[in-house]
Amino acid sequence: MAAETESAAPGLAEIRELKMTVFALREELERSRRDTAEAVRRGVSGANAEIAQLKATITALRDELQEWPLRRDDAARLAQAANLDDIRQFKATIGALRDTLEAARLGEEAAVRQAIIAAQDEIAQLRSTVVSLREALEQANFSNQGAVAAARAQDHAELAQLQATVRALRDQLQATPAKPAR
Repeated sequence: MAAETESAAPGLAEIRELKMTVFALREELERSRRDTAEAVRRGVSGANAEIAQLKATITALRDELQEWPLRRDDAARLAQAANLDDIRQFKATIGALRDTLEAARLGEEAAVRQAIIAAQDEIAQLRSTVVSLREALEQANFSNQGAVAAARAQDHAELAQLQATVRALRDQLQATPAKPAR
């Protein structure tokens, strides 16, 4: 019986060592699983943060794109107001010239003729100025229309590029295989 106990003692020690090894391996496996789960969680969190940032960028770009027509309309209104002011000034000038012409008619015949000739020269110059300003206004309107068309084309191209980028990122995100948790 003592011989059996002596031969069983090394077996029990070996079983105890094996149990301790199994316990240590289980602890290592659990730690490895926790580390893997934490890495997956961090990866998903990072991807979600990047998605949120991209969504915010898209929203900001969309808002800026929607504000563009308002800014363009404001610029057109300012230009139109400036043109109306010029027209008012020309009308005031023409009114003043008419008053001067009426005063000149009250004078001598020679002075009237000279005043009429001078006024006609000024009127011709004003008409020429009005014609050139009208042409300049039409040219400015034509240039503005060209600039607006170019800006719209650029906006459409930029929007198409952003949409392609979003599609590519979405495809890339969908193509990335999810790592299964162990």
